[in-house]
Amino acid sequence: MAVQGRCTALDTRLPRPLYGWTRDGKGLDTGHAVTLPARKGAIETRITIRKPGKVGIAIDQDGWIDAFPLKGSKALDMTSESKGPRCSTIHKILYYRMRPGTYRVTVNRLKGARAKLMLTHD
Repeated sequence: MAVQGRCTALDTRLPRPLYGWTRDGKGLDTGHAVTLPARKGAIETRITIRKPGKVGIAIDQDGWIDAFPLKGSKALDMTSESKGPRCSTIHKILYYRMRPGTYRVTVNRLKGARAKLMLTHD
C-alpha cells in the first residue's frame, strides 16, 4: 500500500486520471479499477488501446508488470514509474507508450491472491 505519512482517509483526493480507482469495473481499462485473481503469483489479461499515447498501469501492491503487443513476445519498454499518490492505496504506476491495438498485460511476483489494477491515459 502506498500510504505515506499520516492520512485520515485513503483514496479521497486522487488526481483526475485516477478518479476511477475507487469504482469497480470489469476488465482492465480507464475510468474504473478491476480486482483480478492471481494464480501462482501471476495475473494475465488483455487491454485494448483506442488512442495513442502514454498509458499507465496502476497497481495496489508490489508486482512486476509487463505489457506485450498481442502478437509479440518482446515486452514494451517502460517509459517511467511513479509511486502512488499520497494517502492512496495505489502502490505504483508504470507507464508505457502505446499505439491503438490489443496488448497482453502480465503481472508477476504477486504475494496476494488478487491484485487491483487500473489504466490511466495521458
